Amino acid sequence: MTVTIYHNPRCSKSRQTLALLEEHDANPKIIEYLNNPPGADELEKILSKLKMEPRELMRRGESVYKELDLADESLSRAALIKALVENPILFERPIVVSGSKAAIGRPPESVLEII
Repeated sequence: MTVTIYHNPRCSKSRQTLALLEEHDANPKIIEYLNNPPGADELEKILSKLKMEPRELMRRGESVYKELDLADESLSRAALIKALVENPILFERPIVVSGSKAAIGRPPESVLEII
């Protein structure tokens, strides 16, 4: 089974999660999502595996969250997904996908449940 990590090498939790995956011989496919963000269709699949809504995946402390007024409850799911695709800095990280499951590596050990 392929394990994929949506990784930000500047994030300590992302680095810790990657190291943990490697320690458990998961040999993850590494996607640096800031340079190569998932498209809307792929993001929908990830959200489904995470059992999350788009806003739940967003880092609310990022300035772009406030600038785009993403807390506005009237925004559609499509608008929120578009915001994530266009502003990948908003992604809570890291995201690990394994088969039909996904987890956010906060704390890093949470990903061990899906590999």
